[in-house]
Amino acid sequence: MEWRTDGWLEGVSWLPSPNFGERPAGPVSLIVIHNISLPPDEFGGDWVEDFFLNRLDHRSHPYFASIADIRVSAHFYIRRDGRIVQFVSCDERAWHAGQSRWCGRENCNDYSLGIELEGSDTQPFAAAQYAALWPLLDALRLRYPIATVVGHSDIAPGRKSDPGPYFDWAAVRSRHPDLELPPEVAA
Repeated sequence: MEWRTDGWLEGVSWLPSPNFGERPAGPVSLIVIHNISLPPDEFGGDWVEDFFLNRLDHRSHPYFASIADIRVSAHFYIRRDGRIVQFVSCDERAWHAGQSRWCGRENCNDYSLGIELEGSDTQPFAAAQYAALWPLLDALRLRYPIATVVGHSDIAPGRKSDPGPYFDWAAVRSRHPDLELPPEVAA
């Protein structure tokens, strides 16, 4: 994986989302891991991509009406088969964290990168997703001073539960022992 000078990663698919903003000054030091499936607990299809691109047909499934006015994005989305899609330049601020806080700092979108895994809190992630996640983490750490990887639940406790109980934090710790991880998995 190679970087373009504008924060886009070569070797992945690009679907530029309109849901982003300029980053405030300061380093990108945090990665936030999420899970997403649309409709909930269903995989496949282009619903997540359509959601991040503001083109989700809200009449195509009853659940979609509840998210009709939400505008979100992530930097990366890893499909169940391991395909990676980039929606926002890593030099820009994706809208993935919402109201959030880590180590006393508010607004995690300002200094983080968001990685969505196609999944849910109710079942394990696919091996192909981890096989794609490892080189992605390596590439991000080569370009940015990433010190910490956390779950959405860690920066928005009580509001979010992802990436959920099936995310393999032990594998992250094994591959990147120098990273700070959430307190409950760091030991």
